[in-house]
Amino acid sequence: MTQQVPLTTGQDAPIRREPTRQHVLTHERRQHKLTCMQNTLELAEGASSSDPEVGLRAVAALRTLTERLVILQIEQARAQGWSWDKIASRLGVTKQTVHRKYGRRVGRR
Repeated sequence: MTQQVPLTTGQDAPIRREPTRQHVLTHERRQHKLTCMQNTLELAEGASSSDPEVGLRAVAALRTLTERLVILQIEQARAQGWSWDKIASRLGVTKQTVHRKYGRRVGRR
């Protein structure tokens, strides 16, 4: 949900603009995916919070972001003809691990 911030001009006509960033992480019960409001820097700052509620939600969001990036890069590597073995070596895991985890999501090429 986007909150609009009212502004006024010299002609007393209100102008609406959207806030530039989200000030806190969205509560987990309300949202299960990343939004454009959460950038990596904000998540990293949240992960280092002394409040475990904020910190753990930020870590979970970073984990989701990382997983999406891994899938994106594996899809690109497979589209360019990379073997599962080569992908696994770049990720620091075994070929079996990367194929078992991502094989069905990415598909065979």
